[in-house]
Amino acid sequence: MLKGKKIILGITGSIAAYKACLIIRGLIKKGAEVQVVITPAGKEFITPITLSALTSKPVISEFFAQKDGSWNSHVDLGLWADAMLIAPATASTLGKMANGVADNMLITTYLSAKSQVFIAPAMDLDMFAHPSTHRNLDTLRSYGDIIIEPTSGELASHLVGKGRMEDPDNIIAVLEDYFVKQADLKGKNVLITAGPTYEQIDPVRFIGNYSSGKMGFAIAQECANRGANVTLVTGPVQLKLDHPNIKRIDVSSAQQMFEVAVETFPKMDVAILSAAVADYTPAVAADQKMKRIEGEALNLYLKPTKDIAAHLGKLKTKDQRIVGFALETNDEESHAKGKLEKKNFDFIVLNSLQDKGAGFQCDTNKIYLIDRSTKTEFPLKSKPEVAEDIINRLVEIL
Repeated sequence: MLKGKKIILGITGSIAAYKACLIIRGLIKKGAEVQVVITPAGKEFITPITLSALTSKPVISEFFAQKDGSWNSHVDLGLWADAMLIAPATASTLGKMANGVADNMLITTYLSAKSQVFIAPAMDLDMFAHPSTHRNLDTLRSYGDIIIEPTSGELASHLVGKGRMEDPDNIIAVLEDYFVKQADLKGKNVLITAGPTYEQIDPVRFIGNYSSGKMGFAIAQECANRGANVTLVTGPVQLKLDHPNIKRIDVSSAQQMFEVAVETFPKMDVAILSAAVADYTPAVAADQKMKRIEGEALNLYLKPTKDIAAHLGKLKTKDQRIVGFALETNDEESHAKGKLEKKNFDFIVLNSLQDKGAGFQCDTNKIYLIDRSTKTEFPLKSKPEVAEDIINRLVEIL
């Protein structure tokens, strides 16, 4: 899958820079064309002569190639590449990428890249564990970049922990897997609901839930990366996505989400219903802020919301697929199977609040995929990894 692919390899100032030679050799053996872009600090760890000998191309490092007015075009590089891989990526480079600090050729090339970007961090364990590093990685994921997680082991500091750049063969395998999967959902139209809904009590209060939308957004990203045209209908969340294949529609209430879902579903091949939609909404919302009356209780009359999943299940044709979600606290499997049948899902994603690290607000999730004949359990994983498991199952049934 890498034959004929044009790959930019970005190298930064890390002791792991020597492993870039193994990445280059592996990519070229598989038929890829590699162009190295290296930071000034990266040249302190590995020489451009070595890299040029391996790639048969001049190594790019500076904005200006010579003092005769010629220069390296980061724009042309961004258009040339089928993929960009930054390995190793230091904490400094992650921060610059996340915040657009374009002070070297590598960052300007990254900001100009039109292709998928892969990032393989490498740093000491305390640096990798720092909140700023994780914030930057989360930001880069929101841009659509694929993070190749570092592994645990002995580091350059002789400490032992997470921070070692992933093995070169495994990094190459991630790129191969991407190009294989890139066509998995090509041409498919996918509707995804995500996040909570807010049911208005008065202009300043609402009934809601703890959903962050992270799972639905990870699924949207995975589908888009695999070629789908995604319509993401999301309740109020703080998340961002930047992918040309994703059309985002923001809503607030269950009724608004229902209307958009019903309108768009007939044009869809797949619906993935990961939103935490309120089951009830106030029968009447006050026009003005309701004042506290000392000593008196406040009673709210709630009416059921329209069931989006059940309605789409009735509309579903033989050529459409629906993936449902069930977050349960007890009798999990029984409730999930009941929902699967009642709402005409093709399969359902079950997670339980009894499982540590699963559910709302978490960056991880632990799921079970259930259809009419099988139940598959997955270990605790990051939500992007969980999204991959879910979409792998979807691809199997399409």
